[in-house]
Amino acid sequence: MCGNLATVYSLDHFMNLEYDLRQTPLFKGIDNNTLDGIIERTIVTKKRYQKGDIVVPQNSPIDYLYLLVDGIVSTEMLTPEGNIINIDILDTVVPLALAFIYADQPKFPVTVIAMQPTIIYFLSKEKLRLEMMRNEMLFANFLQLTATITTFLSAKVAMLSVKSLKSKIARYILDHTTEERISFTLNRNQTQLAEYFGVQRPSLARTIGELVAEGIITVDKRKITVCRRQGLVECMM
Repeated sequence: MCGNLATVYSLDHFMNLEYDLRQTPLFKGIDNNTLDGIIERTIVTKKRYQKGDIVVPQNSPIDYLYLLVDGIVSTEMLTPEGNIINIDILDTVVPLALAFIYADQPKFPVTVIAMQPTIIYFLSKEKLRLEMMRNEMLFANFLQLTATITTFLSAKVAMLSVKSLKSKIARYILDHTTEERISFTLNRNQTQLAEYFGVQRPSLARTIGELVAEGIITVDKRKITVCRRQGLVECMM
């Protein structure tokens, strides 16, 4: 992985490329003309990364708002014990480490790795702050998205605090389904899911197989369907 090989382009290089930046909740409800103005006033540079490139290492200072506009990235955390924990897989359009950019000592809590060719917009934090002061919708979106990220991280910490792999998988499935929406499609392959839980693939496959054998879930490729929600709850007790 070669994070220092990212290609830096002039701002005019992408003039013919269009990305629907309204896909991100940060810009929800903002009309195109207003959004174009925000981007033009805040953008500093744009970079393209190849598959396997490190976009940014863990604990690096957050000097800009990193906006993922094309591609998919994986976020990983190195624990004090030397273990690598997969935190999430993110696709476009999404800001990276948004909840941390205005901290007293803003640092990336994770390493960000490109899983395919990826393009990042780098926005000025200071100019974005001024934009939020002028645009109530942008500021409200920022607050809501920050709260959503905090909720996700809290759930992740809660899952990691559970010792049993079956309990972790049960919590993960419960978090991705509801009483009404009983199925969801995994956005990770088996290797990535094993890394997410911090276990080996055989352990993951065996535990999922147990949930299937017990009639709690069914699995069809990447689609997981909950058959007995109470069974998942009982796995966490």
